[in-house]
Parts: sequence; structure tokens; C-alpha cells
Amino acid sequence: MSTLKNLTRDKLASLSLVVIATIVVVGLFAPFFAPHDPNQVDMKLRFAHSSWSYWLGNDHLGRCILSRLIYGIRPSVLWVLATMLVSVGVGAIVGFIAGYFRGKTDAFLMRVCDVMLSFPGYVMTLAVVGILGAGLENILIAFVAMKWAWFARVIRTSVLQYTEKDYVKFSKAIGISNRRIILRHIVPVTFSDIAVIASGSMCSMILQISGLSFLGLGIKAPNAEWGMMLNEAREVMFSRPELMLAPGLAIVIAVSAFNFLADGLQVALDPKRMKSGKQPQMTEVEKPAYEYARG
Repeated sequence: MSTLKNLTRDKLASLSLVVIATIVVVGLFAPFFAPHDPNQVDMKLRFAHSSWSYWLGNDHLGRCILSRLIYGIRPSVLWVLATMLVSVGVGAIVGFIAGYFRGKTDAFLMRVCDVMLSFPGYVMTLAVVGILGAGLENILIAFVAMKWAWFARVIRTSVLQYTEKDYVKFSKAIGISNRRIILRHIVPVTFSDIAVIASGSMCSMILQISGLSFLGLGIKAPNAEWGMMLNEAREVMFSRPELMLAPGLAIVIAVSAFNFLADGLQVALDPKRMKSGKQPQMTEVEKPAYEYARG
């Protein structure tokens, strides 16, 4: 509750949170918000302009652009969000084990992460897609394979900052189990770093899946996705630029909202920065995460 209260003091972060919540709700209940079937073809309405029935007009197959935009939230944001949570979960487990137990366990797990991180992200994504074939599911699998090692290394660095604290050593000395120490003393203090890098990583993942769909490697027709909608409107980008404006603007809004939310979380989860009133400075843990997430 204190984090949410601190977050509401930042107007831009609060607005971003509202935008993200709205996007998630609309995507989850797309059948209730979409005015038409997103895959219904009507060639009589081919490239029709906006009207009371079709607020954003129709595409090259006469399909409702607004309905496709709403249904496009699912692969463009919701599935990406689920994939990010899986990646963070796997990375957190590995990072906590490596950072807490250290020794040979830490060395082995970090060498595995080094191998995974030795491949550029886009190269690994294209390799997985090339092996498994194009499709949304394969891209999401590539995202998990690509991201978990980075989250593990960043979280492990954060955990190392607290494993040598006196209260952790005292807890070990009096016989408290490792599981309880991690859950009670390590997880709460590292949550801020995890939340910030996860929010920042969402931006790059949304852009990547939209870019791959734009290239024809993502979700397949007739399913709606923002990157695919950009690709479909490419041929009429000069005569009907509004067809590209809707999905392009949706991507910009979603990415900006997660970006500003990450900045707001950085301050809200660190009350000292909020009291000082200074521009927040990224920690050594957050710097490489931001460079990776926004690069």
C-alpha cells in the first residue's frame, strides 16, 4: 500500500498505471469492447472511412480496425506480459539460488547464464524461430530463452548486496531455514530492482514482437496484432496514412506507459529518493538492466 501511495504522488506514473490497467482490462474482455468481429471480411467496406459503425474505418479486407486493434492487445501486450513474468520467475529462482548459496552452485549457474548471454538477443530469437518455425508461440519461447539468463544475473547481483548483511548472518546463526531467510529478508529488499527491470524490459519486448510480426515472423493471419496491422497498411501508407496511425499510436502509448511506470517505480520503491526531491539515479544493478531493456 505504501508503494502504491508513493506511486500516486507521481502524476505521470499514475497516468501510466491507469493506461496500462485500461489496456489490460480491454484486452482481457475484448469481446465485450470490440464493436465487431475482428476477422469478419466485407469487401464492400474495403478501405471505408470512419463512421458511426466503424469509428476507425476498415482495412483492405473491410474488417473493423477498432475491433482488430482491441483484439491485438492480447498478443501485443498480454501475452508479452505473461512471457515476461515467466522469464522473471525463472530468472529470480536462479538468481536467488546463485546469489544466496554462492560457491560452486553460483559458479555453475552463472556459467550457464554467460553461455546464454553470449548470443545477441535478436540472433537467438531468429534462431529459435528458424528452428521451430514462425509464429507467436515460438517467439514467446524465444523471449523466455533469451531473457531469463539476464534477469538471473541482475537479480543475483542484487541478492549479493544483502547476503552479507548482519541481520542475514544473525538469522543463519540462530538456525532459521534458508527458505525463510530468502522469503522474509532477501525478497522484500530486492523486489524494487526486480520490478524496475521487469517494467523496463516490457518496452523492448513489445517493440520486438511488433517488429517481428511486421516482418511476417509473428502471429499469423487472420489473427490481429499491432505489428501485423502496420504491415497490412504499408501498401497504402501514403493514400490512407490513418490505417498505420492507429496501431502505431497504440504501440507508442503502450511502450511509453511501461517506460514511465518503470521510472515511477524506481522512485516509489525507494522512499529516500522521494524525500530528497532529486532526480533518481540508477543503481549499479539498474544501469545494465536499463541499457539492455531499452536497447
